[in-house]
Amino acid sequence: MTHLAHELPLPRAALLGAAALALAAAIGLAGCAPAVIAVGVGAGAMVAADPRSAGAQVDDEAIELSLQANEAVQKENVHLNVTSYNGLVLLTGEVPTAAVRDEVERIAKAANRVRSVQNELFVGPISDYSARTNDGYITSLVKTRFLDEPKFAPNRVKVVTERGVVYLMGLVTRDEGAAAAQVAATTSGVTRVVKVFEYTN
Repeated sequence: MTHLAHELPLPRAALLGAAALALAAAIGLAGCAPAVIAVGVGAGAMVAADPRSAGAQVDDEAIELSLQANEAVQKENVHLNVTSYNGLVLLTGEVPTAAVRDEVERIAKAANRVRSVQNELFVGPISDYSARTNDGYITSLVKTRFLDEPKFAPNRVKVVTERGVVYLMGLVTRDEGAAAAQVAATTSGVTRVVKVFEYTN
């Protein structure tokens, strides 16, 4: 793994503490929460049915926090979303140039406990509030439809939407991944589905 001369601004202990608090809050709130492209790689949970270990969940939170807070990626005209699942990092959002896109990827690959990076950053203007609201709505639609799908457990699949494109992450079998992708692809407003799964078979 190539390491850059970029220092993460927060110590790991602080990041893990923040991540643990975030996970604890998520657990406490859980009771009141209401064409396909494959690019994936080929597991005591803190959240019910989450196939990741407790340590992996904390690490994922720490990865997301550290990269979002890294001053090296906080450039003008950059809208960056970082999603980590079992050490596989998905980068989405918008950047002004291909050079910035590549630099963000290099920084992500150099971060502690990152196993792989899927760079889906779009080179172009930053999305507006309306577009981001619509993406959130699409995510909620996909998650709601997952609840009626008997072929996989909904909480084993993480859904990220950016510019109408749905990215699916998680530790699943190939059949489960295919079923989730089919549901997402037939959801209103979805323009494309990208599978960023880690397969268990």
